[in-house]
Amino acid sequence: MKKQKTKSNTFKNIRLFSDKSLSRFGIKDQTFFVKRLSFLIKAGVPVVDSLVMIREQTKKKSFVRILDTVIADVSNGQKLSVSLARFKNTFGDFSINIIEFGESSGILSENLDYLADELKKKQQLRKKVISAFIYPIIVTVATFGITGFLMIYLFPKILPVFSSLHMKLPISTRIVIFLSNFIRTNGWYLVLGLFVLSTLFVFLVKKSQWFRFYFDSYLLKIPVIGKIVRDFNIANSTRTIGLLLKGGINVSDAVPIAEKTSGNLVYKREFKNLSVTIDRGDKISLYLAKRRDLFPDVLPQIVSVGERSGNLSNSLIYLSELYEAEVDDFTKNLSSMIEPALMIFMGILVGFIAISIITPIYSITQNLHG
Repeated sequence: MKKQKTKSNTFKNIRLFSDKSLSRFGIKDQTFFVKRLSFLIKAGVPVVDSLVMIREQTKKKSFVRILDTVIADVSNGQKLSVSLARFKNTFGDFSINIIEFGESSGILSENLDYLADELKKKQQLRKKVISAFIYPIIVTVATFGITGFLMIYLFPKILPVFSSLHMKLPISTRIVIFLSNFIRTNGWYLVLGLFVLSTLFVFLVKKSQWFRFYFDSYLLKIPVIGKIVRDFNIANSTRTIGLLLKGGINVSDAVPIAEKTSGNLVYKREFKNLSVTIDRGDKISLYLAKRRDLFPDVLPQIVSVGERSGNLSNSLIYLSELYEAEVDDFTKNLSSMIEPALMIFMGILVGFIAISIITPIYSITQNLHG
């Protein structure tokens, strides 16, 4: 009796932990979990035993605690999807709904396999988008690093020479002298100010829905970045809805899930409005056609074909593949498009400082020869 009570208290403590907010696991971690679970179930291992085996191989303490809760729930006869639903911040609505349909239709291992493949595709798409911006960021940081070195370290060593000659310096040199003195005098205040502004920006993006919404809106208006953000969101949302429809979930339930899984608040709002439209009995394509700034013409056209043919899921999956290919091609060409502009910017900035240093020296040598 005491043992049972102790065990019960342990499960109770685990459940109390599960109700607290947990950080979302990366897509890679989720993919590994789903893939291993699918493999074990296919091999004939019961779900509870499969979870226990995965738990024994897991090193992350937070994930071990989650698995302890899930194992306890499933051991007590609860469905896997119901237990995982308690950790929506970790697994997400999309994964939970795919697992739930697999359980109800008796094809859990197949759905887990399917889910693992889709999570892997999402991870690859995200990696492509992130890697596209790495090169421009590195070049920009290197440019400002070289500029800072010239202005803070090199230029002040030459400055006394210019001052001793009492000659009128070129405007470019005077600008660089002013900036160099300002950075050396107020550099720490500048760094502190940038740090405070960056911290405030991150805080507002995370905590303020109003600020985050307008930031997401602004991102969509930036020429190059806006296209990538738009195509990325369309690819993810169409794939999510398409897969859920293929899994047997109604469109009225699938769209709210796409809303929850969307990271951009502008698209989140659009899917919320789309849910209201569907509940009224209106067609999806008609709503999409009204928002051409967020949903290009091809989207409502192909969705309309899917609605008329009764094959909306395949139409949406086709669109997701189309926009994934768009993101892939665009990110591959992004470096070659941005590189010339970055090189010109770097050349102008460093060249301006170099000219500001060389011009007075050249004037001095000319006077000496004269």
